[in-house]
Amino acid sequence: MSRTTRPLVISAPEPRTLELIFRPEAYERLTEKYDIHETRACALADLPDDVLGRARYIIGQPPIARETLARMKSLRCIFNVESNLLDNMPYEVLFQRGIHVVTTGLVFADPVAEMGLALALNLARGIVDADLDFREGRELWGGDGNRKARLLSGSEIGIIGFGDLGRALNRLLSGFRARIRVFDPWLPPSMLHEAGVEPASLETVLSSSDFIFVVAAVTSENEGFLDARAFASMRAGAAFILLSRAAVVDFDALMEAVRQGRIVAASDVFPQEPLPRNHPVRSLKGFLRSAHRAGALDVAFKRMGDMVLEDMDLLDRGLPPMRCKRAERETVTRMRSKPVDRN
Repeated sequence: MSRTTRPLVISAPEPRTLELIFRPEAYERLTEKYDIHETRACALADLPDDVLGRARYIIGQPPIARETLARMKSLRCIFNVESNLLDNMPYEVLFQRGIHVVTTGLVFADPVAEMGLALALNLARGIVDADLDFREGRELWGGDGNRKARLLSGSEIGIIGFGDLGRALNRLLSGFRARIRVFDPWLPPSMLHEAGVEPASLETVLSSSDFIFVVAAVTSENEGFLDARAFASMRAGAAFILLSRAAVVDFDALMEAVRQGRIVAASDVFPQEPLPRNHPVRSLKGFLRSAHRAGALDVAFKRMGDMVLEDMDLLDRGLPPMRCKRAERETVTRMRSKPVDRN
């Protein structure tokens, strides 16, 4: 197949690269089957008409103006490999034209869920602090080192949000014989029952949980909804684990609740990334920190490429994408996550 007859793919996956998300053999298949035109996301509108007009797929999430989209007569699918859905393209026009917008965020569900479980176990058993004490010769042996320890097994657990990550987390937690309550206003109760969890209000999840996992996406309705009032309603000594996006939390209120000793907390995400060197959370006792690394595993990135290739093959045969998650008409414009600037 000649270069001009192969389907054209516009590649603008920044901050990621094709080499990051495709295994060498998968990258070879991609370049054998498709004509790849690499560009910067900000330069999409400047591409010539013959490139835009031929493009069948976009890998990335570049801003697309209505005028640019009108020039893209052959476009069938936008493969968002950042996974945050940004409000930077005319989704209503895309849906009207039958153009799919899909994300590969599923690849991060298991890695982030495993990190969330590790953070919760550490908050329950003080693993990191005990190791640091041991290094300094201040270790406490046996029961003396477990005065604040508790079990995850048999506890009451709350999950806020129940998308791919929430479901992956629930699978990991199933072996702990815990009572798991879930708050997710975008899901019907029957779906939660089928997953083996209890539907609950936000108030019930906050007030009745020993461990609370926050895995909700940022939307136009929920920015900062976990505020000082929310933290005050939690059980004394409860563990709060933030895994999705910092914007769902009033971060100052979270730090104050930890500073007062009401709760302990762990977070993989922060209001600013990288975090300033003088940010007070760095030295906050009772707060476990992870530098947005929960999902950033090479195996996860490479699964992105496999998913993209499989769905491209389906689309080439006139079938809908099945491996990536399709953006929904009713919710896509509500998303408010910030773009990532590093992997």
